[in-house]
Amino acid sequence: MINDRGGVNNRKINYIAMDDAYSPPKAVEHIRKLVDSDEVSFIFSQLGTPGNSATAKYLAAKGVPTIAIVSGSSKFTNVQEFPRTTTGLVSYDVEGQTYAKYLTKAVPTGKYAILYQNDDLGKDYVNAFRTFLKSDFDKRVVTAAYEVTEPTVDSQVVNLKSSGAEAFFIAGTPKFAAQAIRKAAEIGWKPTGIIDFPSSSIAGTLKPAGLDKSVGVIVGTTNKDPTDPSWDDDKGIKAYRTFFGKYLPGADISNTSYLTGYQQGILLEQILKQCGDDLSRDNILRQAKSLRDVVIPTALPGIVVNTSPTNNMVWTQMRLQRWNGTSWELFGDVLDAASE
Repeated sequence: MINDRGGVNNRKINYIAMDDAYSPPKAVEHIRKLVDSDEVSFIFSQLGTPGNSATAKYLAAKGVPTIAIVSGSSKFTNVQEFPRTTTGLVSYDVEGQTYAKYLTKAVPTGKYAILYQNDDLGKDYVNAFRTFLKSDFDKRVVTAAYEVTEPTVDSQVVNLKSSGAEAFFIAGTPKFAAQAIRKAAEIGWKPTGIIDFPSSSIAGTLKPAGLDKSVGVIVGTTNKDPTDPSWDDDKGIKAYRTFFGKYLPGADISNTSYLTGYQQGILLEQILKQCGDDLSRDNILRQAKSLRDVVIPTALPGIVVNTSPTNNMVWTQMRLQRWNGTSWELFGDVLDAASE
């Protein structure tokens, strides 16, 4: 779309995308090709904590910026350790503590069950609860892990139900979140349910789980829901729907992974605009860390993008929303890392 309207600063973007199939060895292979053969200026929007972890050292050694990576792993928010990186998701640490804060008010005395993916993603969320609950964590929280190679998480969900927990947080990826929601409904377990942002897609998680079985599920988000009629007159959503009809005909607009990609594109355009004619790697990184009150049109009102040399997180705010069977209902205020 950007190239169709003339590019950025009279330059067209040559965008090369490669699929690492969520496999760290493949990620390393592809990144080496992009840097050594294709001679890319920078890596943008690389998806997944495992792949980003596997390629970080090589990219750092080559001096290649990795901008708006699609991982909320809290380790990447450490500017000293990852000086040439910015992150494109709310950190799992900030998100997890937001859910822990909410549950201490919504379910003040009950137990919390956490099903988590046994990698950096899942462990970050568990650690966020541990940080927030401190000495209460071991008394209040029961956990069960799963590997991404497992066919189902049914047995973990059954075991967590038997703990008597009144709240159930699923810290994983869409396939397993869908399984967990469905299994909890099948066995008649009705806790206060929360899923993580990476699993918040209606098409990717809620539809496979069953829209009816997902009623009551809560998630934090930065975005307007493009399928919600209440945004019909919203400029940002109108523009997104027009874009979607033209460039993604036949795709499912309720799969908000597309929305994430669209927002990443807007962010990339903003960074390149700020670069002017200086497209050196140093300046690309400098501009990626100099975003000031940038409003992404599809983000919720009150949520803005600010980065700096000491803050490499694109998103630091969220609002909670609850699934009612047909749409997400927002509730509460805009929350950030420091919200009470």
